[in-house]
Amino acid sequence: MQDEMTQYRHPLALGLSLKMFSSFLLPALYFSVNVAILVLLAVAFLIIVQRNLLNLNDFLRSENPDAVPGMILPFESEFSPELRPDLVRTGEKIPVVITAAEERLGAVVAAMNSVYHNSKANIVFNIVTMNDTVDHLKVWMTQLNNVKHKIIIFEPQLLNGKITKNPQKLDSVKPLTFARFYMPAFIPDAEKAIYLDDDIIVQGDIQELFDTSLKSGHAAAFSDDCDSASAKGIVRGAGNQNNYIGFLDFKKEAIKKLGMRANTCSFNPGVIVANLTEWKRQNITNQLEHWMELNAQEDLYSKTLAESITTPPLLIVFYKHHSSIDPMWHVRHLGATGAGNRYSPQFVKAAKLLHWNGHYKPWSRTSSFTEVWDKWYIQDPMRKFHPVRKHAGDK
Repeated sequence: MQDEMTQYRHPLALGLSLKMFSSFLLPALYFSVNVAILVLLAVAFLIIVQRNLLNLNDFLRSENPDAVPGMILPFESEFSPELRPDLVRTGEKIPVVITAAEERLGAVVAAMNSVYHNSKANIVFNIVTMNDTVDHLKVWMTQLNNVKHKIIIFEPQLLNGKITKNPQKLDSVKPLTFARFYMPAFIPDAEKAIYLDDDIIVQGDIQELFDTSLKSGHAAAFSDDCDSASAKGIVRGAGNQNNYIGFLDFKKEAIKKLGMRANTCSFNPGVIVANLTEWKRQNITNQLEHWMELNAQEDLYSKTLAESITTPPLLIVFYKHHSSIDPMWHVRHLGATGAGNRYSPQFVKAAKLLHWNGHYKPWSRTSSFTEVWDKWYIQDPMRKFHPVRKHAGDK
């Protein structure tokens, strides 16, 4: 009887229990369900975003098959805008690496214009520049109709510890001159490429230069300074730096240990045909950086160095281990004193590539053969770059 009394619950008590359940437990249950739903919605949203990003990445790859996945630090790249389909060149791509310094922007535009209009090849320019030059370059590139190009931003911090801190020499150090050392990073999918200085004009079909045959195991081809091409056009010579002793200090122990002959013919790296597969296999970039760092510590370069400080490490790394470019594809010293007397007009016209290396540039008042450069120059739409020309009253 007591058990039956204990088990019995008054209806009012039962109602109060249900009311308490409804007041306290049901809201908690609803809250938990809502949280679970929100979590599921958030997960679903993230999945959708991820799939869209992957689809966008695939689309970008299809639009730009040469695009570098992600960002290759310390470089950033941007591809040219859409080109007219009826004017797009097809076939084997010819990657051309060239630098664009703000104060020489007119030079790179003229160089690319000459390359593009003297060939029907599928040329892709990889323009290496500094961040503060990009906007100016983009505006100017609109004048080069349908030229395929990629703008690559070079970060000078890459050169920390690799160049001299001597204030007397620091002014001559231009970060972009070292861009040629990093070609495989700029165009990682390319097996072969051409590097060009900006103070050049091409008069032949760049396909011919690209087809330069490199010997087995050679990562690059250059034009030797002792070749006979210049001799064909010389009217009156005036001696130029053309051997290793002009670039390296052979009294330094690090140079002595290499066993190189001081009178070995040097080469000019203003034009390079590179086997990038071999370049990467031999870690050429790392080797070049090693000698840059060592020079910063021990001052290994010649005190009478007349050319760019990029030349000595290249001479060391490629000592007797490079192929040759047809001399007519790198006719140089047009920027040297007396170049107007050095070469005949007929020889200059026959040259496939002209290089104004030296102090006098074709956009300056005192240069020779400026009429050849003027033919390919496109005026700066922002009116910042102005070639200097002689006037009738000038002496």
